[in-house]
Amino acid sequence: MFEFFYHEILRRTVISFGTLFNDINIKKKDSDGDTFSIIEVPLAYGPKQKFLARLEQSPNLNRPVQMSLPRMSFEMVGISYDSSRKVTNTQSFLTKAKDNSQIVKSYVPVPYNIEFELAIMTKLNDDMLQIVEQILPYFQPSFNLTIDLNSTIGEKRDVPVILSNLVMQDDYEGDYSTRRSLVYTLRFIAKTYLFGPTTMDISKDIIKKVTVGFNAGSPGASSRDLRYSVTPVATKNYTGDSLAVLDEDIDATERVLKVITSQTLTEKSYFSIDNETMYLEDIVSSTELSNGTDYSYQLRVQRSQYTTSAQNHVSGSDLFLINSEDNQLIEPGDDFGFSVDFS
Repeated sequence: MFEFFYHEILRRTVISFGTLFNDINIKKKDSDGDTFSIIEVPLAYGPKQKFLARLEQSPNLNRPVQMSLPRMSFEMVGISYDSSRKVTNTQSFLTKAKDNSQIVKSYVPVPYNIEFELAIMTKLNDDMLQIVEQILPYFQPSFNLTIDLNSTIGEKRDVPVILSNLVMQDDYEGDYSTRRSLVYTLRFIAKTYLFGPTTMDISKDIIKKVTVGFNAGSPGASSRDLRYSVTPVATKNYTGDSLAVLDEDIDATERVLKVITSQTLTEKSYFSIDNETMYLEDIVSSTELSNGTDYSYQLRVQRSQYTTSAQNHVSGSDLFLINSEDNQLIEPGDDFGFSVDFS
């Protein structure tokens, strides 16, 4: 059941959350209102208790080798399943790989809430107010982060980050040797998704044929009175190999086409011209051309097959045969037809 996989979703969510608070600055102004200093507030991953302990153990933080305020820290403090965002009981689905090289199977993402705490520590109240005012207006109460959750299939989602709580703490009591510290703790919830393993070889999971048998006799009879088999077939050409070219213009009502080709044409087959699929009923006539290699054929066809629309086509347009090779190249999400067999 279990296999190794690692999409780095939790890691990417933590990094994306931290980048929200990378560029917060504090401006110092003189009595005339002119800015004489801009301080970039440092941000680190870790619990605020470590920073507070450092403050208590080393109250003189003015030395260049010591920690200085203001400062911010954040950490992931919890993960919980979010049943309110459950959308389906389906366990897996088929999709294209990010580079469109193949079809892969991926598990349906599971909704989880990740809780974060952002701690802001300052010495001066004005510094704290500047920092908080640069954060709060963006959360009403959520801010969306676009995260590449599954790079294998290129699954990017907007992850709402919700500001759920804010706690203020002012440690001003103590003697003159105790350093004052203002601590604001902001609590956030990121509503992300976790993906299961991605399977690259899914050829055995693609349904190639469906057969239904009807038995009108006794329930224990092994034979079937009617067997109905359906096989998906392509409705357009995927290989890109030209079969023939039109030898004259045709309008949307013409049913007899004149084409030139050096290849063998087969009746009761499908081909496409531009965006229209046609069915070749029979070959009316064929004439060998003077070059000895090409033939001019007159074909009776049925127009606008597989829900395509009949349209005008100009001389020189390519005819593309639709055959078993195209059936193997049907892409997920494309329309397809059915080959029906009764027995």
